[in-house]
Amino acid sequence: MSNEDRTIVEVDQFIENLPEEIREITVVLRKIILEASQEIVEEYKWSMPNYSYKGLVCYLQTAKKHVKLGFHKGNQLQDGVGKDILEGTGKTMRYITLKKKEDLNPAVFTTLILAAMEMNEV
Repeated sequence: MSNEDRTIVEVDQFIENLPEEIREITVVLRKIILEASQEIVEEYKWSMPNYSYKGLVCYLQTAKKHVKLGFHKGNQLQDGVGKDILEGTGKTMRYITLKKKEDLNPAVFTTLILAAMEMNEV
């Protein structure tokens, strides 16, 4: 199944209305998430794209000047590959703030997404 078959119209519309640079970052992040695993499911909830696999995995939160790739159980990812890049002090959520396309790091993000999915296996 191709990534296009796994996208939903609500997220398409959400992305369409973003400022150009933020839209470009969001499109790439969406692609990275969907390519991480064929089993990840795209949803639109809490007014933003969310991705799940046996529970919540990650989300994309946009603002005028940045995009956050957030992890619902990010506090558990902070010991591994995410320790240097995950931000936030909430109970469980952690995120990566991307301000420009150069901030995109597909290999690291894919590793984090797969680790987040693995936590939902338990």
